Amino acid sequence: MTIAEWCVFGTVLLYLLTIASVKWAAYGRFDNAKPRDPAFYQDPIRARALGAHQNGIEAFPFFAVAVLLAEFRLGPQRLIDELAILFVIVRIAYVFTYLGNRPTLRSILWSLGFAINIAIFFLPAIKGYLPV
Repeated sequence: MTIAEWCVFGTVLLYLLTIASVKWAAYGRFDNAKPRDPAFYQDPIRARALGAHQNGIEAFPFFAVAVLLAEFRLGPQRLIDELAILFVIVRIAYVFTYLGNRPTLRSILWSLGFAINIAIFFLPAIKGYLPV
């Protein structure tokens, strides 16, 4: 497996850990029989963790497709790997800014992550213009 493919797996773990960590921290207050109970998410940090988790689910498909398309269409693998690592780093920072209630920085990081996805997606189309 390539580094970029491991990064795809890492993004799944990241969005799962985002919500699992607050459920674990709230041991005894989280009712697994009602995992979507709105009352549990009334706490501000839990609400932000849920938002970060849901955004991770939303961001995942484009990232996964971009990586796989770039690899299948023989984009430059080193650059795909580097951008995928950068995306994971940006997503980790995004989660922390979401949990830390920093909306402006969070939006900047989301935009940067989206731009990285676009770059990965279009690598096969521009590979002829890239230095060897």
